[in-house]
Parts: sequence; C-alpha cells; structure tokens
Amino acid sequence: MNIINIKNLLLGAAVTTAAFGLTSCNDLLDMKPISQITPGAYYQNADQLAAYLNNYYDSYLQMPYSGSMSHSWGQWNEGKAKSDWDTDIYCWGGGNTSLFADDHWEVSSGKALQGYYGGVRVYNYFINTVLKQIENGTLPNSEDVKNYLGEAYFFRALVYFRIMALYGDIPVITEVLPDENNVIVENSKRTPRNEVARFILSDLDKAIEMCYTRSKFNGQRVNREAAQLIKSRIALFEGTFEKYHRGSGRVPGDANWPGAKMSYNQDKTFNQEAEVKFFLTEAMNAAKEVADNADLAENNHKIDPVYGDKDDWNPYFNLFSQPSLANVNEALMWKQYNKDLGFYHLTGHSMVTGQNTGFTRSFIQTFLMKNGMPIYADNSGYHGDVTLDNVKADRDERLQLFMWGESTPTYCDPEMTGVEAGKPLPVYMEEDETDAAHITNTDASTRCITGYQQRKYYTYDAEQTRYSEQSTTNACPIMRSAEALLNYMEADYELNGRLDSKSQEYWRTLRTRAGVDTDFQKTIDATDLSKEMDFGRYSGTKLVDKTLYNIRRERVTELFSEGLRFADLIRWRGFDNMLTTKWVPEGCNFWDNMYKHYDPEIKCNGENDAVVSAKSLGKYLRPYSKSMQPANELKDGYKWHEAYYLYPIGITDIRTASADRSLENSNLYQNPYRPVSAGGHAEK
Repeated sequence: MNIINIKNLLLGAAVTTAAFGLTSCNDLLDMKPISQITPGAYYQNADQLAAYLNNYYDSYLQMPYSGSMSHSWGQWNEGKAKSDWDTDIYCWGGGNTSLFADDHWEVSSGKALQGYYGGVRVYNYFINTVLKQIENGTLPNSEDVKNYLGEAYFFRALVYFRIMALYGDIPVITEVLPDENNVIVENSKRTPRNEVARFILSDLDKAIEMCYTRSKFNGQRVNREAAQLIKSRIALFEGTFEKYHRGSGRVPGDANWPGAKMSYNQDKTFNQEAEVKFFLTEAMNAAKEVADNADLAENNHKIDPVYGDKDDWNPYFNLFSQPSLANVNEALMWKQYNKDLGFYHLTGHSMVTGQNTGFTRSFIQTFLMKNGMPIYADNSGYHGDVTLDNVKADRDERLQLFMWGESTPTYCDPEMTGVEAGKPLPVYMEEDETDAAHITNTDASTRCITGYQQRKYYTYDAEQTRYSEQSTTNACPIMRSAEALLNYMEADYELNGRLDSKSQEYWRTLRTRAGVDTDFQKTIDATDLSKEMDFGRYSGTKLVDKTLYNIRRERVTELFSEGLRFADLIRWRGFDNMLTTKWVPEGCNFWDNMYKHYDPEIKCNGENDAVVSAKSLGKYLRPYSKSMQPANELKDGYKWHEAYYLYPIGITDIRTASADRSLENSNLYQNPYRPVSAGGHAEK
C-alpha cells in the first residue's frame, strides 16, 4: 500500500486551489459540495483517504499570525526563519504600519471569515463521509482508515484554532451545510471562545486516539505525538489568554463581553477561574505525554564547523540543517524537499546574505551567560557589545550557534570556490570584498537591518547556498518535542504558582543542552526585571514575577524563529505597554566601533535614502529610523491598539448572518473596539 507518497504531500498547495475556487458569493459558509470534486464513491480504501488528505497538507499546516509551519517552497525569502516578524524579537523591511501605526487596519466591507471556513468544510466533508462509509460497510474500519480519520480531526482542530485565535468567539460547524439562507443564518451564531477551545481539544483527543505514532511514517505525517503537542500548545494558549485578557471584553463572562447581549447566549454562565484551570491542566497533561518521552537532539557544544566539515558537525545545529529528519526523534513532524521534483526553498542562501531582516537588541540581551547569569549581573562575565563576537562570547550556546558574529565562518565546504582551508569568510565585510550580508547595503536582498543576523536553518553544504538560486533542500522541522517541556513548565507555574519536580527536571534538561548552568534558581535570584528588555516580562501593564519571566525567557531562547512568538505575546497580553508609550526597535552597537569598517561616507542623515540611523539617535541601530521624514510613520517607534488583539469581522459577514441582511439583527457581533462600519478603524 503506497500510503505515504512524499510527492503528493509536497504537491498539496497546488492542488487545493480547486476547493478554494468553488466559493459562493452569497454567504460565508456556503460552498459548492466537495463531492463535485471528489465523489463519495472515491472513499473506498485507506490509500484514497491518504490521497485526499495529502492534497491539503501544505494549505492547512498553518498557525495563526505566523502562517506556514514549514519553509514555503518556491518563494524568495528565508522560509520559517521569518516566522517571528512583527514581534519584539525580529525586524523586517520597513516595518508593519498596519499593526504598529494609526488608521491602517480597517474593517473589511466584505467577508473576513469565508476563506477560513473553506478549511473547515474540507475536513467536515471528509470526516462525515468517512464515518458514513464505515457505518454502511463500504469502507473497512481498519487501523489505516482510523489513522487518516484521526489526521482529519487534527487538521480540523488546527483550522479552528487559527480562526479562534484571530477572531475569538466563532461559529462551530461540524456538517457540510446546504445552500439555504435560514440554515446559514442559524449556524452563524458565535460560540464563546472557551467552548470553541474545548471543541478543538475534543477533536485533538480523537486524533490522539486514532493516529499512529511518529515511528509509523518517521514524522512525515500527522501522528499521535504531534497531536499531543498541538493539544498542549492550544490549551496553554487559551488558558493564559483567558487569564490575562479577563476584563477586556475578549473573554466570555466579562461584563463588557459583546456576546452577552446575544439572545442565544442568555442561558449561559461562565466560571472564568474554572476555565483557566481546565485549559492549563489539559496543557500539562498533554505536554507530559510528549516531554517524558522526548528524545532531544544532542548539542556537542561545537559552535562552528571546521574546513571540510560541512555535515553533522553538531546534531543540535543540524536539527535545523539536514536533508532528512526521519531519524531525529525530536522532530515530531517535519517536511521534506526534493529539487528533482521542483520543491526547494531559499532559506540556506538567505541566512548568509540577509533578507532585509534582523534580530532586535532586546532579544539578544535576553540570552543568559553560560554561567546562568543575566548579562547585567555582577560578575556575569559579559564582554560588552562593541563587536558581535563580544556579544556572543560565553553566552547561552543557542545564541552562539544561531547568530552570526564577525568571525563566524560562512563557508567551509571545499566545493565552494575561493574558500581557503581554515580561513573564515565572515558575514560582515566591506561591500567590494564579498556579497555576504552587511548592514549598509542598499540592496534589500543582501542587507541585515539590525546587524544581528540569524544562522538558524543555515547549511554549510555549498550546493544549497550557491548564489541566489532556490537550491536549498534541507528538511524543515514543523514541531519539536522540546516545546512540550516548555509548555509543561509554563502551564504548571501558571496553574500552581510553583514548579513541580517534572518542571524542574525539564528546565535543567533544556539548560544542559544549551550549555547553561542548570541552577535556574541562581538565574531567578539574579534577575532584575527593571533591567530586562524582553516583552515577556509583562502581562498587560504589570510586571510578572521573576520565576515566570525566566520561564518565558527559556521559551523564547529555545523556540525563536519557529512561529510562536506573536501568539505568545497575544496570549500574555504582551503589547499593552505600547498603548501609551512607543517602543523603538534597536539593533547592534554600530556607532562605537563597527561603523569604522564601512564606507566613511555612509548615508545616515535621516533622508529617505539613508541606509542606517543617525549617530545622534544613539549608538544602536534603529532600523525603522533610518529615514526621519514625516512620511515614515514608524520613525519614532511602534504603537499598539487595544482592538488589535482580535481581528475585525467583515461587514458582509455580519449581514450574511442576518435573516433580513441588516447589521442590527445579525447573529454575528463585531469584536471589541472595532466599529460596525466598512473602512472603520480601531476605537481604542
């Protein structure tokens, strides 16, 4: 039985466009039956079920905010490495004015929800068809069939999570609805988000029960462990969201919750404390199932390869940089690429040339010293930030491994022309010496705008980094078991206010691999929150305690560039300080010494064509303050709006959910601080 066809999995994104194209113009949940594309008679055996699901893998392996959970094939960017854009840890291009400036994010006049419910429909059709076929005996209830049914429950949960995270309360639909107005209106009622989250977890429970373990397909399909990890992720998201957003109008049971005025919610009551406890408990239980069996990739503490050592020089680095992760158990699920089949990405080349991006100073400051001390602590041994090598020296090995310094070798493959044995070819050199990334390049495709350029996902295989070709075929980890340890730790502390023995064990395990002193209590005692820069030190406008902050520190220093940071800041309510005070993203210390290695006539006068920020603004690069002209809305930093924690519902969505098409009688209500008018902006 050919039940794992990698080519089919890779072709998913191209095939799924057929389903998206068959949408009706009438209402948000109305689409032509999928049976017109894949007739019911098709679902006769497990191979046919696998083929159906393969068509949609690329399209629906998506997370809220960050999008694709893998490197997108055929695109000119740094793949999953870009997934923390629009957060406090990563800058890109000219910044996002829709999020961080006034009056750009508008309420749509059309349908905001329809595209998301296309995914719901894909899996509703599959689940209902398969269950019917099993019931009438035309499809055997075999282990393979149950596995693929479990995959469908997993993907439906993932689609619903994405909608819930973005919009909060949403309609929950489990059937393929007929094209009847009264049915559509009735099913457009928004289910309170805590009930949606419980429904999502129930789907994941089915996936956990039905799916094979990772070993069956070596992590190349949805599996039991992946479902357990996602369950812990979603439960942690919802538990902490409901805890920290209480009173904002975004949590069911709040006095200002807009769902309270709807007639269909009048008989409902909400125990907010009990809901938080439920989700955090679920997060712990699911995470423990994965964490107790986590087989983490080894860090041999080798920070750089030597000449000729392009492969397998550090298993931890290679977790993000090798063609296959079949035998890397930490990668619970991963994506394979194959250039002969036309599936490859640009990540390897982007990591060495830059893509108009860069880490922020606040993120780099978050990493501990190897001795477990924050950099500002007495006797920490911090070497300062005059050079990038100094910034990295004696720090947490995740920083040393996954960020470039002046002396970091970029090539060590003998096949690379011009590379001499033992001689590093650093990233930061004069423009006429190399095409490697540097700070002042006017070509955005070879610029690092903060000076802090990441090395995660880089490869030292010359064939995968040559020139600007999309030639990288290294695998991409989609989910890692290391996250389970972090999910458990955070849920445990949020729920119980202390760390149990498991949390302590997991924390020491992560720090051991990172080459950091395992005495986390020493770190906690030395932490001064007034000297920290990480957004994770706050929830709302209140500082969290030092233990919780250090749990969050561990999370970001382990999981950066894996698409989780924006969701973390949303659930922690981590943008609130920008409601009243703008935040200016900064990069490396450029003006003390680094500038001497660049053109003395460097353009830094605040004009539109300036390539770096002026020295008068401070010694640290300000990537969005290069131009100080009035048209640059981010020149003085980011700001935030209370409304932005949830997306706005489209006006046509609201009308469609009304029997008389009026806004006043709709079953869909607008999200807090968003107007019920097309083109309207945040009210708060």
